[in-house]
Amino acid sequence: MKAKDVMTRSIVSIDQDATILQAARLMLQRRISGLPVVNASGDLVGIVTEGDFLRRMEIGTERSRPRWLELLFGPGKLASEYMHSHGRRVEEVMAIDLHTIGEETPLNEIVGLMERHRVKRLPVLRGKKLVGIVTRANLMHALSSLARVAPVPAKDDAAIRERLLAELNSEQWAPVALIDVLVQNGVVELWGTILDGRQRGALKVVAENIPGVKAVHDHLVWIEPMSGMVMDEKGVVAAE
Repeated sequence: MKAKDVMTRSIVSIDQDATILQAARLMLQRRISGLPVVNASGDLVGIVTEGDFLRRMEIGTERSRPRWLELLFGPGKLASEYMHSHGRRVEEVMAIDLHTIGEETPLNEIVGLMERHRVKRLPVLRGKKLVGIVTRANLMHALSSLARVAPVPAKDDAAIRERLLAELNSEQWAPVALIDVLVQNGVVELWGTILDGRQRGALKVVAENIPGVKAVHDHLVWIEPMSGMVMDEKGVVAAE
């Protein structure tokens, strides 16, 4: 899937000359946490979010530091913080270091950008024009929609086992050589050894995601490589 498949097309934006009060009211009315900011030509020039209203002189939350620390920061940073906490117009408080995407950007790239830059929304541009926005909520809606589509179940136990082994062979973390998989009447039994306790949960998830699987029974034994501690799914069994 790509940005164009999940993005919000009816964009709520605000003009760069609007006041921060107008921006705050618009976000409250529409129940959104951020607004793209556009100029008179409709070009994207920034984004204003709830975070931009946290440090404001009106509510007495502007940043205050010891004098010696202010000297370390220098006048440029202090001037920028002053404008951000005292500015009256959106363009004076908005973020201008923007991360944007195109309509053809794949979802995995979108998620990577959100994680890397710690942002909750990404504007979608066609040239310089804002044509949509992708938020975390859009990704959740996509997940919810796809989850309602029932996958085609495997025809029999042998097909389930074949799909499961194929999936395990595609994952580098899966200890394929150390485990065995049995399937009977749609019930998967996992036998063998794992070398990291986290593999237990991941193996069960792989099995649960195979269409046609009714239940997963865990008989795996975890051998901790450093200590030689041996554990089954219920706890400590023995120590060497």
